Amino acid sequence: MLELKNVSFEVDDELGQKGILKDVSLTIDAGKLTVITGPNGGGKSTLARIIAGVEKPTSGKIFYKGEDITDMSITDRARKGIGFAFQQPVKFKGIRVVDLIRLAKGEKSLSSKDACKYLAAVGLCAKDYINREVNGSLSGGELKRIEIATLIAKRSDLSVFDEPEAGIDLWSFQNLIEVFESMRKHIEGSSILIISHQERILRIADEIIMVKDGMIAEKGTCDEILPKLSGTDSAVKSCGIVDLWKEGNN
Repeated sequence: MLELKNVSFEVDDELGQKGILKDVSLTIDAGKLTVITGPNGGGKSTLARIIAGVEKPTSGKIFYKGEDITDMSITDRARKGIGFAFQQPVKFKGIRVVDLIRLAKGEKSLSSKDACKYLAAVGLCAKDYINREVNGSLSGGELKRIEIATLIAKRSDLSVFDEPEAGIDLWSFQNLIEVFESMRKHIEGSSILIISHQERILRIADEIIMVKDGMIAEKGTCDEILPKLSGTDSAVKSCGIVDLWKEGNN
């Protein structure tokens, strides 16, 4: 579905150009839930933003369903079927939640009742949010869940989530896991790509890709990769929200 070939990304700093991504090649298969993980500063979020079209690679090519999308904008990629949830969700002053869901769904006449089910899916009481503006009156966690609700409504062929657990409480985190599993089950042929540190998200992955120092350090199934990150099989079976890249867990 998605293929990156020799993708690099550099930025200018005080000492000259700094390589954030270095000759990254990977494939995201259709119908799979893939999680990209790794230490902070390794290039994970940059990789997600390049896939979505927020950033353009310095070199290399990106193909989506066989088409070269390297130079396409985030808007054009969204039209092609790539959805992106930011780590820090965007605010839309003057736009109500219901309007945002209608835009995502592509149905201007979508009823408030039908729109509400997408909010309920991410653990929000629909009647309390459906007519609110998507602005600074909402907390970061609320904005994050509303953004995820719009991606569910959009039913993108490829949904990219950049650290979706950020700002989410424990109860909502469990709900979030169920949302991802439901998306994988019910949106046939779609792919989900998640940037995350969290063990419980890694445990539902079909494939885990470890990014370190701007390169693909390792990739494999959950059973192959998780024990190496946690250091013990018992940690893989735990029920808590464990950040595998905090000091003491890597």
